[in-house]
Amino acid sequence: MLNLVLFGPPGAGKGTQSERLIDRYNLVHLSTGDIFRFNMKNDTDLGQLAKQYIEKGQLVPDEVTINMLAAEVEKHPEAKGFIFDGFPRTKPQAGALDELLHSMNTSISAMVALEVPEDELKARLKERALSSGRADDADPAIIQNRIDVYNAETAPVKDFYIAQNKFHGIDGVGSIDDITSRLTSVIDTL
Repeated sequence: MLNLVLFGPPGAGKGTQSERLIDRYNLVHLSTGDIFRFNMKNDTDLGQLAKQYIEKGQLVPDEVTINMLAAEVEKHPEAKGFIFDGFPRTKPQAGALDELLHSMNTSISAMVALEVPEDELKARLKERALSSGRADDADPAIIQNRIDVYNAETAPVKDFYIAQNKFHGIDGVGSIDDITSRLTSVIDTL
């Protein structure tokens, strides 16, 4: 089973690249952002709770995120593997993901991280706000807070995977095709 953590700051291109990797490797895409947005749009209890944090650019608490993700994984017992997009965002979440996958007799194959400079991220997020109508991408203060939260709380997760020899940094700047090629050249060696 091929299980990938697609990692990178907001605006790095995780969603775009996930779509390409899903098709190539026949994986199930699990995006915590998409799952949260679905729940917020449908005004579920989880959506209402998540909205309180997301609108401020903060992380949704680990317990809520982990329980939600476990439920999504269990919906796909036939999966050949998963792309985890936007998860784990903390070291406790990384440990919880390892435990969840261990209970399924599998593990994370690799963390592939899209590395993009901060000024490029800000430009991409502003563009995404215009093209997709995502309000969380329109406010410069929220964008900066999301990047700051990523740097302080999420970026250290890469150390978790470095310690397991599963971390692969990928240059996330360039054409979509070039970035996909860089990703697949790493994944094909796993």
